[in-house]
Amino acid sequence: MNLPPETKRALVRKYKDTVLPAGVFVIRNTLSGRIHVAGSLDVEGAMNRARFELGLRSHRNKALVSDWAAHGAEHFSFEVIDRVKERDDPAFDRAAELEKLLALWREELQCHGDRGYDAP
Repeated sequence: MNLPPETKRALVRKYKDTVLPAGVFVIRNTLSGRIHVAGSLDVEGAMNRARFELGLRSHRNKALVSDWAAHGAEHFSFEVIDRVKERDDPAFDRAAELEKLLALWREELQCHGDRGYDAP
């Protein structure tokens, strides 16, 4: 595909200006019910990265990696549970809003100890 340079530049600019959905997601062990709650400014990309890292056994959460290896990928589910609501406000801080959502969901789902993979 051979596009004119101005079209390529326009496509690159459009890609860079696209705001990706930020949010919180859960990785759930369907056998034990244990969960890992995480968030990202690119929630879909973060879930894909987590799947990839778990497959390579290189995810930073070693307990999750251990269960993934023991039970297999088919016994884990990935779900976006909340998204940052974008605001048309110059003072809006997506990262701060994401941190609030993440703290809220970690508290709500009690994802530490025997119920989860996250540290308290």
